[in-house]
Amino acid sequence: MRKIRTIEMERLSVEEFREAEKMPLIVVLDDVRSMYNVGSVFRTCDAFRVEAVYLCGISCTPPATEIHKTALGAEDSVSWKYFKTALEAVEELKKEGYTVYSIEQVEHSTKLQKFTPILGKKCAIVMGNEVKGVHQEVVDASDGCLEIPQLGTKHSMNVSVTAGIIIYKFAETLMLK
Repeated sequence: MRKIRTIEMERLSVEEFREAEKMPLIVVLDDVRSMYNVGSVFRTCDAFRVEAVYLCGISCTPPATEIHKTALGAEDSVSWKYFKTALEAVEELKKEGYTVYSIEQVEHSTKLQKFTPILGKKCAIVMGNEVKGVHQEVVDASDGCLEIPQLGTKHSMNVSVTAGIIIYKFAETLMLK
């Protein structure tokens, strides 16, 4: 097998990306402190044509060298918006008809393997701080919580890895058919 060269992949330009159909999903970052994690989320959102990223609280916003290092320009293609708090973002999303899921370990969470996004339904996912997770008031305001089952000794995964897994779950149903 021969590896495909980048030029052969016929990727969208930034302008074409902005005009292309997007997956009806918004990723909300609730106080994600690492700019490298923020950049990585942007890059994954670009890969799956996510509608937008909402950066909240202490989450850094572009332009930033550290974001660019992992986003590799995806911070220019993916739409983003800043909110003082994730709760403000969630309240706006709900007013706009989005179903909001916090990605968190809570009582009565829905395990990811039992979740199927619904075609035609606008959704948002809230990813929490690397240490404290999603703020409790944001969990309370969410329509539900999704959880990735884990089998090892650690109680959590890196936020950008978790975002990738969750975004892929949505893309599998909504964009990759």
